[in-house]
Amino acid sequence: MSHHHEARIRELLSLCRTRGLSIGSAESLTGGLLGSTVTSVPGASDVYLGGIVAYSTEVKTSVLHVSSEALGHGIVSENVAVAMAQGVQRLLPVDLALSCTGVAGPGPQDGVSEGTVWICVASEYRYSSSLLSLKGSRQEIRDSTVEHLIALAIAFLLEVS
Repeated sequence: MSHHHEARIRELLSLCRTRGLSIGSAESLTGGLLGSTVTSVPGASDVYLGGIVAYSTEVKTSVLHVSSEALGHGIVSENVAVAMAQGVQRLLPVDLALSCTGVAGPGPQDGVSEGTVWICVASEYRYSSSLLSLKGSRQEIRDSTVEHLIALAIAFLLEVS
């Protein structure tokens, strides 16, 4: 993990500590990389409570209760990313839920091009989502998704609510 990467995670953890907020996650294409990355920083346990790796559509629907209506927009859609984040909030006692759904490649999936990723950060009252068009290898796309999610969470917390 790069020094910059770790510094950003420390910033996110610090912002959450200051505000007394906890984090949970719902990951698809990253397969647990977000949780692994955040918890590689010592002391993350007072902020990061856990996450769901919902790699298959079946787990998205059965565990996170992503609706067929949301899935109607496509598995890689803003609707699904938001529904995944909201699903985490129903399952875990967290203040902030981070989610991602996308195509890590190689090649497109279900007509969605490689590197197309939706990320979302949600609190009880609002959410922020972002569409990413990432380039690189499968691992680079997964790493970049995690970096963007951490950045989105920091921005979300710094916004005046």
